[in-house]
Amino acid sequence: MIHFLTDKIVFPDVSEALSDGLLAVGGDLSIERLIHAYASGIFPWFEVDEPLLWWSPDPRFVLFPKDLKISKSMKQVLKRNEFQVTVNKDFKSVIVECALTKRNGQESTWITNDMIEAYMKLHQLGYTKSVEVWQNNELVGGLYGVDLGNKVFCGESMFAKVSNASKAGFITFVQNSNYSLIDCQIHTKHLESLGAKHISRQEFLKYL
Repeated sequence: MIHFLTDKIVFPDVSEALSDGLLAVGGDLSIERLIHAYASGIFPWFEVDEPLLWWSPDPRFVLFPKDLKISKSMKQVLKRNEFQVTVNKDFKSVIVECALTKRNGQESTWITNDMIEAYMKLHQLGYTKSVEVWQNNELVGGLYGVDLGNKVFCGESMFAKVSNASKAGFITFVQNSNYSLIDCQIHTKHLESLGAKHISRQEFLKYL
């Protein structure tokens, strides 16, 4: 059964999500609702012209930092210092570039203008982080996500304009963090190659 949200900042129990992880429809992207969602293992994901869709998949795709895999070729890239990696230097540019990146199987971006505005507000309050990857002083890759201060980083999106840029940013960020868990939300081959794997939603919620 699909749950339709009201103005009240409340979600159904995640155990009521459909088999694909869809939990609820509607509501808004207010700061209060977003914080409550992420703290409950729920995230928004929808495309332009779709209603707000909220998800809590089971199993959950995550990376434990100790399981991070770095290929021989990536070790060489990092050793050559081809990229410079910063944190929270240009959050807006990172989220805008993620929105502009074409994705396979998606007709439009899920990072709408309303989404950008909401996550910018979260950033101003210290609840989101960006990772910037630079080459010759040009932003060539990056990623952003939510950090509620519970040692879990909820990755949202990444982009790369040159080969290996987003990988370099992700690896450097994970290696220099003290997170217990990186939430990758749903499976991608890219993140699987870096060591991400599925765990049960119940196990994931323990980390929150």
